[in-house]
Amino acid sequence: MALQQAWEWERWKAMGQHAFFATVLALSMPGALAGADMTAGAALSRIGPTMGLALWYAYWIALRGGTDRPPLCYLVGALTGWAFMAVVDPAFLPVAVAVLSPYWLRRAWWSAGGVLVLGAAWSLQSLTTDGSVDVRELTGCVLGTAVAVTITCYVATLDHESHKRQRLLDELTATQAERAAAERQAGTLAERQRLAREVHDTLTQGFASIAMLLDAARDDVPPDSPAARRVEQAMRTARDNLAESRRLVQALRPAPLDRTHLADAVRELTARLVEETGIEAYTVVTGLPAALPPATEGELLRVVQEALTNARRHAHAVSVAVTLSYLGNVLAIDIQDDGTGFAPAARHTGIGLNTMRERIASLDGTFAVESAPGEGTTVAVTVPLPVEPPPSEPSAAVSGTERMATAS
Repeated sequence: MALQQAWEWERWKAMGQHAFFATVLALSMPGALAGADMTAGAALSRIGPTMGLALWYAYWIALRGGTDRPPLCYLVGALTGWAFMAVVDPAFLPVAVAVLSPYWLRRAWWSAGGVLVLGAAWSLQSLTTDGSVDVRELTGCVLGTAVAVTITCYVATLDHESHKRQRLLDELTATQAERAAAERQAGTLAERQRLAREVHDTLTQGFASIAMLLDAARDDVPPDSPAARRVEQAMRTARDNLAESRRLVQALRPAPLDRTHLADAVRELTARLVEETGIEAYTVVTGLPAALPPATEGELLRVVQEALTNARRHAHAVSVAVTLSYLGNVLAIDIQDDGTGFAPAARHTGIGLNTMRERIASLDGTFAVESAPGEGTTVAVTVPLPVEPPPSEPSAAVSGTERMATAS
C-alpha cells in the first residue's frame, strides 16, 4: 500500500512538472510575439527555439525519466537554449523557472532564491525597456514572481514530506519484518522446548521405568538361563533407547550453551560420556577461542553429540578425542575414535551422517569422514569464523581433560 501511494505521488508529481513547463513556455510565447512590427523571420526566430527547447525537455525529462535526476546534458542544452531565447526576446526570461524546475522541486530554499533572482531580472528588464516605469508590467512581474515562489515552495515542501513519510514507512516495514522474524524464532524455540518436555516426560520416563522393571525381573529368573539372557538383552535395549531419548532432549534444548560457550559445552559432553559409559573421552582446545552466533554453536554442538553417539553405539570405541582448533578465520573440529570403523562409501546414506553433513552445509562449512574397517573413525568439520572475532581469554592448548580407564 505504501509503495503504491509513493508510486502514485511520483506519477502525479511528474505530470504536474511537465504541465508547469508547458504552461510557462506557452505563456511566454504571446509576449514574445506581441510586437507590432513582427516579421515572419522574427517570429520564426522565437517559435523555432521554443519548439526546440520543448523537444529537448520532452526527450531528456519526459521520455528518458529524468524527472528526479535530470542528466547534465539536459541542463547544458536547456540553459543554452534559454540564454539564446532571452537574448532574442527578454519575454523568455521566465522560461528559466520551468527549465530549472526539475532541480528545484526538492529544495525549497534554492527554488525560492532562484525564482526571486529571475523575478528581479524580469522586473529590471521591464523598468529599463524605454527608460520609464510601466506600473502594470512591474506589478505583473512582482505578482508572477510571488506566485512562482509560492507554488515552487509548496511543491518542494510536499515532495520533502512525501520522501520523509516514505522513509518512515520503510523503517516501519523493516521493523515489522525484524519483529516477525524474532517472533518466528521465539515460536520455533518454544516449540522445540515443548517437544523436549514431552519427550522427557513420556519416552525418557517410560524407558527408565522399563529398565528398572527389567532389573528387578532379572533377580527373579535363574542365572545363565535363556530367560535371563532375554531379560539382559531387553535391559540393554531399554538403556540404549533411554540414552537416545536423552540425547534427543539435549538436541532439542542444547542447555549447555545456555550457560557457557561451545568449547566448555563439548567438555561437558565428553565428561558425560566418560561418566555414563566408562569410555576414555577428552577434549582438546587449541588457538584463541572466538565467539560464534548462538545458532552456529548449537548446530556444531549437535554435530559433536551425533559423532559421540555413533562412537558409543556403533564403533564400540575404547577412547574418543574431540579437538577444537581455532585457526584464525576457521574453526576445525575433529572427533576421532579407535572403534571398529567402517567403509564410508557403503554408509553414506546413513541418517546420522547425512544429518551432520546437512547441518555443516547450512553453516557454509566442510564435512568429511575418514574411516576403514578396524581402523577407527575420524569426523572432520570446518566452519568459517567471524572476520574480526571479539577478544577472548586465551585458553590452554589442552583443556582440562576428563579421563577414565575403561570399566572392567
